[in-house]
Amino acid sequence: MLFFFGIVFLAAIFGGETEGEALKANSVIELNLEDVRYDYAGKYKDPWMSFFSEEKNIGLSDVINAIDVASIDDNIKGISILNNNSNLGMAQSKELRNALENFKKSGKFVMAYANSYSQKEYYLNSVANTIYLNPVGELDFKGLSSEIMFFKDLQEKTGVKMEVIRHGKYKSAVEPFLENKMSDANREQTTALLQSIWNSVCTDISKSRKITTEKLNEIANGLLARTPQMAKQQKLIDYIAYEDMYHNDIKKALKVSTDKDYNKISISDYTHKMTSTSVISETEDKIAVIFAQGEIQSGEGDVNTIGEGSMRRSLQEARKDKKVKAIVLRIDSPGGNALTSDLIWREVELTKRVKPVVVSMGNYAASGGYYMACNANTIFAENNTITGSIGVFGILPNFNQLTKKIGINIEQVKTHQNSAEYSPFVPMDENFKAVTLESIEHIYKTFVSHVAQGRKMSFAEVDSIAQGRVWSGSEALKIGLVDKIGGLNAAITEAARLSKTQHYDITNYPEYEKDFDEIFSKLPFGSSKENIIKEEIGNDNYQLLQQVKKFQSRKGVQAMMPFEISIY
Repeated sequence: MLFFFGIVFLAAIFGGETEGEALKANSVIELNLEDVRYDYAGKYKDPWMSFFSEEKNIGLSDVINAIDVASIDDNIKGISILNNNSNLGMAQSKELRNALENFKKSGKFVMAYANSYSQKEYYLNSVANTIYLNPVGELDFKGLSSEIMFFKDLQEKTGVKMEVIRHGKYKSAVEPFLENKMSDANREQTTALLQSIWNSVCTDISKSRKITTEKLNEIANGLLARTPQMAKQQKLIDYIAYEDMYHNDIKKALKVSTDKDYNKISISDYTHKMTSTSVISETEDKIAVIFAQGEIQSGEGDVNTIGEGSMRRSLQEARKDKKVKAIVLRIDSPGGNALTSDLIWREVELTKRVKPVVVSMGNYAASGGYYMACNANTIFAENNTITGSIGVFGILPNFNQLTKKIGINIEQVKTHQNSAEYSPFVPMDENFKAVTLESIEHIYKTFVSHVAQGRKMSFAEVDSIAQGRVWSGSEALKIGLVDKIGGLNAAITEAARLSKTQHYDITNYPEYEKDFDEIFSKLPFGSSKENIIKEEIGNDNYQLLQQVKKFQSRKGVQAMMPFEISIY
């Protein structure tokens, strides 16, 4: 083993990639976003962990910074979005669109080509100066929808019941276990949310393509852009062409002969190149950007999970660092553990007393995600951010009817009335239910009180827009849950203004504390369990399995967004 790791160590030092060639003049960036999912790619506190875990992954914040640099880089003449298939959410796509809009203002081109466009990908690609579509491709443009499964009858048939304790008439995360159809309150909030997000999408496409929103809604309603010919007729695309024709047009824009290749560089390589060649600033002032992304859970947390360990440590370090003049908390979370949310809220409160804290909301900042945000000096959201969901619930599986069906009987012996732990094999005790509801109510009141204090509203005002209801960013602005519409860069600018600093560097947090066990999954013989399972059961089934595991891991009272939503 020592010999093996010695070889690995030497290979890592001497066999790594040599520094790539210098960036060539007259180049085009290929905006491949397939491996970009999070705002922040993450880093480790332990340098050895960073050494062994070094990857080519980049975050969306890195991509946007690179595009900003490219707009003033004489070597870069344009950006090509070629058959892009991203994992970005709607708010992230909005922020990237804004960066590409700014890039176009430099006089450089953005061109897009796809064999087919999903609705989400078209939203991003519609920012391009020129849009191409394969002659036998298709364009999906039909509006937004959401689908919810209900399990009430399944519970009765199987004998597996989910015991639900909640506060908030809109807290529809638990509704599928209580009803067989969508409640009026849930339908109301879901309709309003989808319509608000769709209005934001249409407004952006309308501006880029110079088509009225009324016309876009007519196209979506009648599926009038489903073929390449129809899409061109409706002016959603510019050219119907094969990929080689697209590349020839890029060559024309670059004034390169059609029999020669043009210079191109991937966004990943360009980002790493810009990082390695960045000039060290002379200013000492810093703005700390702390990324909170994923579901909120106890523990250290990582790049896709918010834990109190890394979050509280990051806030404390930034608070104590005299060079850090202000903090931007970037939140992309549907919520999660209520206790962890409160611990992070408290750390934000302590930090705000020392220096400004500005929140930037990504795709989600809902329930526990909003809990963390509510006491910041200023809160930014995108129009299509999903936020609010101020409410809490508890859910416990109960197998009593199932055990009866299969002939199992459970008896309990206890010394006091409430000494027994909750058992999923006996009916829920009414006293236990009452005590748990009391806890739910206490957390809800604490949550609403924190929001009222942070947003300078009365308890009643917050309660009237809470009850677990979900809002879009544009709606949240109208009711006072957020202060301004804008992305991460706008939040950073505001943080600098509040701290009265004009020249500053950006420092990203958290640095995760991980042990050496993480290394083994990265080694050649440590093919990840995730990849093996995906290969056996397929990616869709793997995602379903992950949802079941995630549900099982939710312990304690949850301040969680009422549903998970994927918009296409």
